[in-house]
Amino acid sequence: MKKSNIYSIGNKRAINPNWFTNKVHMKDISSIIKSKDQNIYHVYFDNGAKTKIHCHNGNQVLIATKGKGSLEIFKKIGNKKTNFKIKRAERISLKEGDVVHISAKVLHTHGSVDKNKTFSHIAINILPKKNAEYKTTWYESDFKSVVTKII
Repeated sequence: MKKSNIYSIGNKRAINPNWFTNKVHMKDISSIIKSKDQNIYHVYFDNGAKTKIHCHNGNQVLIATKGKGSLEIFKKIGNKKTNFKIKRAERISLKEGDVVHISAKVLHTHGSVDKNKTFSHIAINILPKKNAEYKTTWYESDFKSVVTKII
């Protein structure tokens, strides 16, 4: 049994800044508690930061822990791997305590809606199969109508 506090300093996970629109940092909770069925991160989005559009090969649960944020779901138009059209299908406001489930392979983005405050959430990435690797595909886009390439 391992114990950790999501607000403690340390255990930062290195992230690719190309996956986000502004400053983001995260704490790797799953490595502390030795989780084998999911990857768990506490993610902080500063000053209106959000993820680029992406999808996962497994389900994801987000639990808002601070501030105001949003989750946007997109519908892919066509069957190309890059240079395809998108249409926003849903926008869900997130505030402290809100929980959302995102199904595998759903195009989405999430992050802060306040340019002056931090939004944070816990992301639980549920592995698609026992001991399988959780994969995320990140896209460059205009967040409105088109995806141009895989990052």
